[in-house]
Amino acid sequence: MSTLDSRGADLGKDLDATVRARRELGEDYDSALVDSFLEKVEQRIDDTVDRRVRRHLAEQQMAAARGGRPSRSADSWAERFGFALVSLVLAIPLSAIGGAFGGMSGIVATWIGVVGVNAAQAVRANPELLTTRGRRSAKDDDR
Repeated sequence: MSTLDSRGADLGKDLDATVRARRELGEDYDSALVDSFLEKVEQRIDDTVDRRVRRHLAEQQMAAARGGRPSRSADSWAERFGFALVSLVLAIPLSAIGGAFGGMSGIVATWIGVVGVNAAQAVRANPELLTTRGRRSAKDDDR
């Protein structure tokens, strides 16, 4: 049984005990019994959140100690691929609209916008793309 399962079972036992106590004590103690049970639930939630925050901070510290960027799940490969795919799919009707209203210059403007949006997304996800550090120059390629 995992830790999560045992905590859920413990919480179930606490709820059963609270219901049994209510039956024995009557409705006069409802408020106190509910408050007591909710305090136990709140403590379990606090413990779970604390554990997750500590784990997340430890992962960030490990990534920083290794010299890498902390992982950002929002910048996953799937998200970047999805963004590029959606922008290209939307580029088709936008090109038609741009071509209908502006001719060839409308199509060019549309595609400049598509490329610009994708470039902005790439720079947002990888700010180091704007720096010269890490890029190879033409001189490096000749060697």
